[in-house]
Amino acid sequence: MDSLDTVIHQPARLQIMAALSQLKATEKVDFAFLKKSLGLTDGNLGAHLATLEEKGYIALDKAFVARHPKTFVSATAPGRRAFASHVAALQAIIERPA
Repeated sequence: MDSLDTVIHQPARLQIMAALSQLKATEKVDFAFLKKSLGLTDGNLGAHLATLEEKGYIALDKAFVARHPKTFVSATAPGRRAFASHVAALQAIIERPA
């Protein structure tokens, strides 16, 4: 049985990884979209993204769009694998006989 990932298990990080894992491997979303979609503050989202980036689960790309700085977020291959493993562990818990 897969084990729960303590980094992903935190609710906000679980939501972030779920959102990013739905994207194609080459797709990314911008910080503002993710913040609005998940209902997080700038500081809260930034802290969770830093934790996920430190673990290697996400990549942050900074760019200028129309002379405004933007941060884009995507799930890495290891992040996608870790999320899939975490979901499998949750599923095994749910399906475990009482």
